[in-house]
Amino acid sequence: MSSSYRYRQGLNNRLPTTNDQLQVRVDPLQGDLDEEIALLHSKVKNLKGVAEAIETESKYQNELLNQLESAVTKAQAGLKNTMKRLNRSIIQQGSNHLLHVILFALLCFFLVYLWKKLFR
Repeated sequence: MSSSYRYRQGLNNRLPTTNDQLQVRVDPLQGDLDEEIALLHSKVKNLKGVAEAIETESKYQNELLNQLESAVTKAQAGLKNTMKRLNRSIIQQGSNHLLHVILFALLCFFLVYLWKKLFR
């Protein structure tokens, strides 16, 4: 049985069994491992900071969405109550509003007609 790791030359790649495995090859003779590890460590730290910032922003925006949802629900309830009161008011007062609108339109039409006749 041949080993996929060689101890004298560092870590070699091994044959992947699935597509999601990462292949790593480190050759200690070609570079300084400590520098590479420090660089990798700093990149992981940066990535952690970005992930924490994303988490914080996500929590903040989730809280804002919850507050917005609450405000919209309250506004809908207020609008529903206002519409009920308006409908009750219209029913109690009768349907004279339509008559008033028609009379106003006729008055406006008559005034425009007189204006045209007088200033022709």
